[in-house]
Amino acid sequence: MAKKAEPMVVGSKVRAAIRAKGAMMSGELLDALNAKVACIIAEAIARAKANKRSTVRPQDL
Repeated sequence: MAKKAEPMVVGSKVRAAIRAKGAMMSGELLDALNAKVACIIAEAIARAKANKRSTVRPQDL
């Protein structure tokens, strides 16, 4: 069985933000959101390294 990745976002905060807008959340949303955030971070790291930097900056997003 594959090990579940460590959460990158706070589930209760995501739920609260969605409920505040009068919407509901599916059970799979947090896993998908965590995967998306991990992908964005990986791409930002790659861009920083391509620019010969070890610091990830906002423009890398």
